[in-house]
Amino acid sequence: MTDISKLGEFGLIDRLTKSITLKNESSKFGVGDDCSVLHYHDHEVLVTTDMLMEGIHFDLTYMDMQHLGYKSAMVNFSDIFSMNGSPKQLLVSIAFDKRFKVEDLDDFYSGLKMACDKWGVDLVGGDTTTSRTGLAISITCIGEAKAEDIVYRHGAKDTDLICVSGDLGAAYMGLMLLEREKNVYYKQIEEVKEKIKIAKEQQDEPLVERLNIQLKDLSDFLPDFAGKEYLLQRQLQTEARGDIIESLKENGIHPTSMIDISDGLSSELLHICKQSQCGCHIYEKNIPIDYQTAVMAEEMNMNVTTCALNGGEDYELLFTVSIGDYEKVEALENVKLIGHITKPSFGCQLVTRDNQEFELKAQGWNPL
Repeated sequence: MTDISKLGEFGLIDRLTKSITLKNESSKFGVGDDCSVLHYHDHEVLVTTDMLMEGIHFDLTYMDMQHLGYKSAMVNFSDIFSMNGSPKQLLVSIAFDKRFKVEDLDDFYSGLKMACDKWGVDLVGGDTTTSRTGLAISITCIGEAKAEDIVYRHGAKDTDLICVSGDLGAAYMGLMLLEREKNVYYKQIEEVKEKIKIAKEQQDEPLVERLNIQLKDLSDFLPDFAGKEYLLQRQLQTEARGDIIESLKENGIHPTSMIDISDGLSSELLHICKQSQCGCHIYEKNIPIDYQTAVMAEEMNMNVTTCALNGGEDYELLFTVSIGDYEKVEALENVKLIGHITKPSFGCQLVTRDNQEFELKAQGWNPL
């Protein structure tokens, strides 16, 4: 492993960006100067940014650097897609402490590049610095869209249909699974350390030696992920739903409002209703949930609908369409109709499987 100090800031930047080639006409000049140079003429520019902090947004106990790089890019692409735009350029700033080696950052940038290659995005700049409080990542994504194509949160209106892509709750269940296995691992370590402490007090050196071997063997701990692979994928390998945007355009569907699901279905739907000054009815029976999500929720004694409503990190698209597009939307793959927009006086309601109505509340993830 190579110490970052051996390369220095500029040597590190050269190493991480030497293989980058520009793909978009709007990317005039990328890494290598004080600023990147972009050119837009007949399109609107979309800009979004995300800050990801170690211990808040990700845990390096189970998130490797390549997956982290991939996810960091994808969550920004998702914001651009949710405006019905196309991501074009990415700027990445990263702060790291002395735990990290050059190869760790190679892996991080490898993940970034894989995400950028998937959606034809140019990595055009950023910054690197040191940190005393762990890993910090700041991503800015620049996209484009024609003015008439942009979809905002405030366009939903009475009788519009509410749609969601993919399935919900799996990313949250993946997180719960990873946290469970991490806790099992650390509990075993603490138990062995406690036994070593007692053995030392009793001056039982043979036992201390055996326990130290046992402690070392715990580094090969194998978590129980059998049958839960999809949940892990949804949590660790986030995918922005640009394919849904392409499908909507191909089928002549222009959403009236749209948002990506980062903090949970309930929170995001309430954002749309608040900004569109409307109400909504969504139906529990229509919320798309994967089989593995349901099994994991039962295993952990959790309500699967609550997980789907409030779990977050699905990065699916929640959007509304005119009722006249009903047949078009019904024919789409990976899109489900879950309800409809109402007048504001009806409020925001969840209709359960037994036809009871409950007020929809924002209980999604909040980092503050």
